[in-house]
Amino acid sequence: MARKDIEIETGDGKAKARLFRPASAARAAVILYMDAFGPRPALDEMAERLAGHGYAVLVPDLFYRNAPYGPFDAKTAFTVEKTKAELMALVSGTTQDMTIRDSTAFLDALSAEGIGGPVGVVGYCMGGARALNAAATHPDRIVAAASFHGGNLASDAADSPHRKAASIKARIYVGTAGVDRSFPPEQSARLAEALRIADVDHTIENYVGVGHGWCVKDHSVYNEAAAERHWKRLTTFFSETLQ
Repeated sequence: MARKDIEIETGDGKAKARLFRPASAARAAVILYMDAFGPRPALDEMAERLAGHGYAVLVPDLFYRNAPYGPFDAKTAFTVEKTKAELMALVSGTTQDMTIRDSTAFLDALSAEGIGGPVGVVGYCMGGARALNAAATHPDRIVAAASFHGGNLASDAADSPHRKAASIKARIYVGTAGVDRSFPPEQSARLAEALRIADVDHTIENYVGVGHGWCVKDHSVYNEAAAERHWKRLTTFFSETLQ
């Protein structure tokens, strides 16, 4: 296992990122779109686990325009007014359009590192919508896109991913939290309808009884059993699509 810190040139500056490579030649590349708490040891651990399955995994800092910031404690950050305000400003100030533009640079960075071929993307929390939007923007390169406890995947916003379903050629997997105000049942139904009309190969699975953030170990609602179920789904999904 090799880990390398890199800087990615984007249209708005330099985004720090961490690249994890497996011990042997990578089967394919995966971009991991972070949750709202930013790059940190918990995400490094997740990227290392994916790399252990043979993938080169890129974890970019989506908040690089506002660096330095944090660090944030994922268990308490939203319960303290000061850090909650800081986080909300980072999330709202990093628009979907910004990340869509950045995703082109992320793919170029993988190519510059000698990692070509098909790419998978996975996003958590705010990263879920960004993973789906990346798939819609780069249908020639991204063949698999997964979202876990992603918010606003089919909202009324103009940049909601479900509006771009017709552009998606990737296979899609969406794992939803049993109770999640950022992705209520009506949005799930709207997303399913959009993907089905667009003839997108997709699965939307409800993880009953878990809260928004259950996959990430340092989150206050982390659920080990459901997190392991997520790992099984994700690694199977990538093994079936990233050939």
